[in-house]
Amino acid sequence: MSSVRDKANSRIAALRSLLCVGLDSDSGKIPQVFLGYQNPVLEFNRSIIRATSDVAVAYKINTAFYEARGIAGLQDMEQTLRLIPEGCMTIADAKRADIGNTSKMYAQAFFDHWRFDALTVAPYMGFDSLEPFFAYEDKVIFVLCLTSNAGSIDFEEQAMEDGKPLYRSVLGKVASWSRNGNGGVVVGATKSSLLGAVRRQAPDLFLLIPGVGAQGGSLQDAVNFGVDGKRQGAIINVSRALIYPSAGASGSFSCIDDYEKAVADEASKIYNEMSLVL
Repeated sequence: MSSVRDKANSRIAALRSLLCVGLDSDSGKIPQVFLGYQNPVLEFNRSIIRATSDVAVAYKINTAFYEARGIAGLQDMEQTLRLIPEGCMTIADAKRADIGNTSKMYAQAFFDHWRFDALTVAPYMGFDSLEPFFAYEDKVIFVLCLTSNAGSIDFEEQAMEDGKPLYRSVLGKVASWSRNGNGGVVVGATKSSLLGAVRRQAPDLFLLIPGVGAQGGSLQDAVNFGVDGKRQGAIINVSRALIYPSAGASGSFSCIDDYEKAVADEASKIYNEMSLVL
Protein backbone atom coordinates (compact mmCIF):
# COMPACT_ATOMS: atom_id res chain seq x y z
CA MET A 1 0.00 0.00 0.00
CA SER A 2 1.18 3.54 -0.77
CA SER A 3 3.15 4.88 2.19
CA VAL A 4 1.36 8.24 1.87
CA ARG A 5 -2.03 6.55 1.98
CA ASP A 6 -0.97 4.55 5.02
CA LYS A 7 0.22 7.74 6.70
CA ALA A 8 -3.09 9.48 6.06
CA ASN A 9 -5.18 6.55 7.25
CA SER A 10 -3.08 6.23 10.41
CA ARG A 11 -3.70 9.88 11.22
CA ILE A 12 -7.42 9.55 10.44
CA ALA A 13 -7.64 6.65 12.89
CA ALA A 14 -5.57 8.38 15.58
CA LEU A 15 -7.40 11.72 15.45
CA ARG A 16 -10.86 10.58 14.33
CA SER A 17 -10.67 13.40 11.82
CA LEU A 18 -10.86 13.77 8.04
CA LEU A 19 -9.96 17.46 7.98
CA CYS A 20 -7.87 18.74 5.11
CA VAL A 21 -6.96 22.42 5.49
CA GLY A 22 -6.88 24.29 2.20
CA LEU A 23 -4.13 26.89 2.07
CA ASP A 24 -5.74 29.08 -0.62
CA SER A 25 -3.75 31.98 0.71
CA ASP A 26 -4.69 35.15 -1.14
CA SER A 27 -2.39 38.08 -0.34
CA GLY A 28 -5.29 40.43 -1.01
CA LYS A 29 -7.52 38.84 1.65
CA ILE A 30 -5.28 38.03 4.58
CA PRO A 31 -5.93 39.99 7.80
CA GLN A 32 -4.10 43.27 8.26
CA VAL A 33 -2.18 42.00 11.28
CA PHE A 34 0.05 40.01 8.91
CA LEU A 35 0.83 42.83 6.51
CA GLY A 36 3.72 44.19 8.55
CA TYR A 37 5.80 41.06 7.95
CA GLN A 38 8.31 40.75 5.14
CA ASN A 39 6.49 37.59 3.98
CA PRO A 40 2.84 38.11 4.99
CA VAL A 41 1.51 34.98 3.23
CA LEU A 42 4.14 32.76 4.84
CA GLU A 43 3.31 34.11 8.30
CA PHE A 44 -0.40 33.73 7.55
CA ASN A 45 0.17 30.08 6.62
CA ARG A 46 2.32 29.55 9.70
CA SER A 47 -0.55 30.76 11.90
CA ILE A 48 -3.10 28.53 10.14
CA ILE A 49 -0.90 25.46 10.56
CA ARG A 50 -0.20 26.29 14.19
CA ALA A 51 -3.95 26.71 14.86
CA THR A 52 -5.08 23.51 13.10
CA SER A 53 -2.29 20.93 13.36
CA ASP A 54 -3.91 19.12 16.28
CA VAL A 55 -7.00 18.19 14.22
CA ALA A 56 -5.77 18.22 10.61
CA VAL A 57 -5.00 15.09 8.61
CA ALA A 58 -3.79 16.95 5.51
CA TYR A 59 -2.93 20.35 4.08
CA LYS A 60 -3.77 21.21 0.47
CA ILE A 61 -1.81 23.99 -1.20
CA ASN A 62 -3.68 25.46 -4.16
CA THR A 63 -0.65 26.29 -6.30
CA ALA A 64 -2.45 29.01 -8.31
CA PHE A 65 -2.43 31.33 -5.31
CA TYR A 66 1.37 31.04 -5.17
CA GLU A 67 2.17 30.90 -8.90
CA ALA A 68 0.23 34.15 -9.37
CA ARG A 69 2.93 35.95 -7.37
CA GLY A 70 5.85 34.54 -9.36
CA ILE A 71 9.12 33.58 -7.68
CA ALA A 72 8.15 35.12 -4.34
CA GLY A 73 4.97 33.06 -4.27
CA LEU A 74 6.78 29.83 -5.12
CA GLN A 75 9.28 30.54 -2.35
CA ASP A 76 6.39 31.00 0.09
CA MET A 77 4.95 27.67 -1.10
CA GLU A 78 8.26 25.90 -0.59
CA GLN A 79 8.76 27.35 2.87
CA THR A 80 5.14 26.58 3.82
CA LEU A 81 5.76 22.92 3.01
CA ARG A 82 8.51 22.86 5.64
CA LEU A 83 6.06 24.08 8.29
CA ILE A 84 3.55 21.24 7.82
CA PRO A 85 3.92 18.47 10.44
CA GLU A 86 5.53 15.29 9.15
CA GLY A 87 2.47 13.18 10.01
CA CYS A 88 0.14 15.19 7.76
CA MET A 89 -0.45 14.56 4.06
CA THR A 90 0.72 17.41 1.83
CA ILE A 91 -1.27 17.94 -1.37
CA ALA A 92 -0.37 20.08 -4.36
CA ASP A 93 -3.68 21.16 -5.85
CA ALA A 94 -2.19 21.88 -9.28
CA LYS A 95 -4.53 19.93 -11.63
CA ARG A 96 -1.71 19.04 -13.99
CA ALA A 97 -1.59 16.67 -17.00
CA ASP A 98 -0.15 16.87 -20.49
CA ILE A 99 1.59 14.62 -23.01
CA GLY A 100 3.76 12.03 -21.31
CA ASN A 101 7.16 13.74 -21.40
CA THR A 102 5.64 16.96 -20.04
CA SER A 103 3.74 15.13 -17.29
CA LYS A 104 7.01 13.44 -16.33
CA MET A 105 8.48 16.88 -15.66
CA TYR A 106 5.40 17.91 -13.66
CA ALA A 107 5.73 14.75 -11.58
CA GLN A 108 9.39 15.44 -10.91
CA ALA A 109 8.60 19.02 -9.92
CA PHE A 110 5.94 18.14 -7.36
CA PHE A 111 7.24 14.80 -6.09
CA ASP A 112 11.02 15.03 -6.39
CA HIS A 113 11.74 18.74 -6.03
CA TRP A 114 9.00 19.96 -3.67
CA ARG A 115 8.31 16.47 -2.27
CA PHE A 116 4.54 16.77 -1.96
CA ASP A 117 2.77 13.60 -0.84
CA ALA A 118 -0.09 13.94 -3.32
CA LEU A 119 -1.13 15.82 -6.44
CA THR A 120 -4.39 16.65 -8.23
CA VAL A 121 -4.43 15.83 -11.96
CA ALA A 122 -6.90 16.10 -14.86
CA PRO A 123 -7.99 12.98 -16.80
CA TYR A 124 -9.07 14.53 -20.12
CA MET A 125 -5.99 13.43 -22.10
CA GLY A 126 -6.10 9.81 -20.93
CA PHE A 127 -3.73 7.32 -19.37
CA ASP A 128 -0.51 8.22 -21.18
CA SER A 129 -0.80 11.73 -19.70
CA LEU A 130 -1.24 10.37 -16.17
CA GLU A 131 1.07 7.34 -16.18
CA PRO A 132 4.12 9.42 -15.11
CA PHE A 133 2.23 10.40 -11.94
CA PHE A 134 0.95 6.90 -11.15
CA ALA A 135 4.53 5.64 -11.53
CA TYR A 136 5.15 7.17 -8.09
CA GLU A 137 3.61 4.23 -6.24
CA ASP A 138 4.17 5.61 -2.74
CA LYS A 139 2.29 8.86 -3.44
CA VAL A 140 -1.44 9.52 -3.92
CA ILE A 141 -2.76 10.77 -7.26
CA PHE A 142 -6.13 12.55 -7.02
CA VAL A 143 -7.84 12.55 -10.42
CA LEU A 144 -10.60 15.10 -11.04
CA CYS A 145 -13.82 13.11 -11.25
CA LEU A 146 -17.04 14.76 -10.03
CA THR A 147 -16.14 18.27 -8.99
CA SER A 148 -18.05 20.69 -6.79
CA ASN A 149 -18.49 23.50 -9.31
CA ALA A 150 -21.74 24.12 -11.21
CA GLY A 151 -19.98 23.57 -14.55
CA SER A 152 -19.39 19.90 -13.76
CA ILE A 153 -22.63 19.26 -15.61
CA ASP A 154 -21.03 20.38 -18.89
CA PHE A 155 -18.83 17.29 -19.22
CA GLU A 156 -18.51 15.21 -16.04
CA GLU A 157 -22.21 14.45 -15.69
CA GLN A 158 -22.98 14.05 -19.40
CA ALA A 159 -24.11 10.58 -20.49
CA MET A 160 -21.81 8.60 -22.76
CA GLU A 161 -22.95 6.11 -25.42
CA ASP A 162 -23.55 3.41 -22.81
CA GLY A 163 -25.84 5.78 -20.91
CA LYS A 164 -23.48 6.19 -17.95
CA PRO A 165 -22.14 9.64 -17.04
CA LEU A 166 -18.55 10.44 -17.89
CA TYR A 167 -17.46 10.66 -14.25
CA ARG A 168 -18.31 6.96 -13.79
CA SER A 169 -15.99 6.09 -16.65
CA VAL A 170 -13.26 8.14 -14.98
CA LEU A 171 -13.86 6.22 -11.73
CA GLY A 172 -13.42 2.88 -13.44
CA LYS A 173 -10.27 4.00 -15.24
CA VAL A 174 -8.63 5.37 -12.09
CA ALA A 175 -9.36 2.13 -10.24
CA SER A 176 -7.58 0.22 -13.01
CA TRP A 177 -4.64 2.66 -13.14
CA SER A 178 -4.04 2.69 -9.38
CA ARG A 179 -0.76 1.12 -8.30
CA ASN A 180 -0.06 0.04 -4.77
CA GLY A 181 -3.21 1.86 -3.66
CA ASN A 182 -2.02 5.25 -4.94
CA GLY A 183 -5.21 6.04 -6.87
CA GLY A 184 -7.62 8.70 -5.69
CA VAL A 185 -10.38 10.91 -7.06
CA VAL A 186 -11.75 14.38 -6.38
CA VAL A 187 -15.49 14.31 -5.64
CA GLY A 188 -17.29 17.47 -4.51
CA ALA A 189 -19.29 17.57 -1.29
CA THR A 190 -21.93 19.52 -3.22
CA LYS A 191 -22.67 16.23 -5.03
CA SER A 192 -23.72 14.43 -1.85
CA SER A 193 -26.60 12.68 -3.63
CA LEU A 194 -24.01 10.94 -5.84
CA LEU A 195 -21.17 10.54 -3.36
CA GLY A 196 -22.43 7.26 -1.93
CA ALA A 197 -22.67 5.75 -5.41
CA VAL A 198 -19.12 6.90 -6.16
CA ARG A 199 -17.86 5.18 -3.03
CA ARG A 200 -19.74 1.97 -3.83
CA GLN A 201 -18.31 1.86 -7.36
CA ALA A 202 -14.78 2.62 -6.16
CA PRO A 203 -14.43 1.15 -2.65
CA ASP A 204 -10.63 1.13 -2.78
CA LEU A 205 -9.91 4.64 -4.05
CA PHE A 206 -8.86 7.49 -1.77
CA LEU A 207 -11.31 10.42 -1.93
CA LEU A 208 -10.49 14.11 -1.75
CA ILE A 209 -13.76 15.91 -1.02
CA PRO A 210 -13.85 19.71 -1.47
CA GLY A 211 -16.94 21.90 -1.39
CA VAL A 212 -17.72 21.99 2.35
CA GLY A 213 -18.02 25.46 3.83
CA ALA A 214 -18.13 28.38 1.39
CA GLN A 215 -19.53 26.19 -1.40
CA GLY A 216 -22.30 24.81 0.79
CA GLY A 217 -21.62 21.06 0.80
CA SER A 218 -22.86 18.98 3.75
CA LEU A 219 -20.07 17.98 6.12
CA GLN A 220 -22.03 15.08 7.61
CA ASP A 221 -22.92 13.68 4.17
CA ALA A 222 -19.30 14.00 3.08
CA VAL A 223 -18.20 11.93 6.07
CA ASN A 224 -20.95 9.31 5.91
CA PHE A 225 -20.83 8.75 2.15
CA GLY A 226 -17.15 9.39 1.52
CA VAL A 227 -15.33 7.05 3.89
CA ASP A 228 -14.41 3.46 3.05
CA GLY A 229 -15.37 0.34 4.98
CA LYS A 230 -12.83 1.14 7.71
CA ARG A 231 -14.18 4.71 8.09
CA GLN A 232 -10.97 5.95 6.49
CA GLY A 233 -9.83 6.52 2.90
CA ALA A 234 -11.14 10.08 2.53
CA ILE A 235 -10.27 13.63 3.47
CA ILE A 236 -12.61 16.62 3.47
CA ASN A 237 -11.12 19.92 2.41
CA VAL A 238 -12.15 23.21 3.99
CA SER A 239 -10.45 26.37 2.74
CA ARG A 240 -12.11 29.80 2.80
CA ALA A 241 -14.56 29.09 5.62
CA LEU A 242 -11.64 28.10 7.84
CA ILE A 243 -8.72 30.36 6.94
CA TYR A 244 -10.80 33.55 6.57
CA PRO A 245 -12.96 33.51 9.71
CA SER A 246 -15.70 36.12 9.69
CA ALA A 247 -14.25 38.17 12.52
CA GLY A 248 -11.47 39.19 10.20
CA ALA A 249 -13.62 40.31 7.29
CA SER A 250 -12.75 43.93 8.02
CA GLY A 251 -9.21 43.20 9.17
CA SER A 252 -10.35 43.65 12.76
CA PHE A 253 -8.11 41.12 14.50
CA SER A 254 -6.13 42.99 17.12
CA CYS A 255 -3.24 40.53 17.03
CA ILE A 256 -2.12 37.26 15.49
CA ASP A 257 -3.13 35.34 18.62
CA ASP A 258 -6.73 36.51 18.08
CA TYR A 259 -6.64 35.32 14.49
CA GLU A 260 -5.21 31.93 15.48
CA LYS A 261 -7.89 31.52 18.14
CA ALA A 262 -10.62 32.22 15.57
CA VAL A 263 -9.15 29.64 13.18
CA ALA A 264 -8.66 27.10 15.97
CA ASP A 265 -12.26 27.58 17.11
CA GLU A 266 -13.55 27.01 13.58
CA ALA A 267 -11.30 23.96 13.14
CA SER A 268 -12.57 22.53 16.44
CA LYS A 269 -16.16 23.08 15.37
CA ILE A 270 -15.54 21.20 12.10
CA TYR A 271 -13.63 18.47 13.91
CA ASN A 272 -16.35 17.97 16.51
CA GLU A 273 -19.00 17.67 13.80
CA MET A 274 -16.86 15.13 11.95
CA SER A 275 -16.07 13.04 15.00
CA LEU A 276 -19.77 12.68 15.83
CA VAL A 277 -20.37 10.77 12.60
CA LEU A 278 -16.96 9.24 11.86
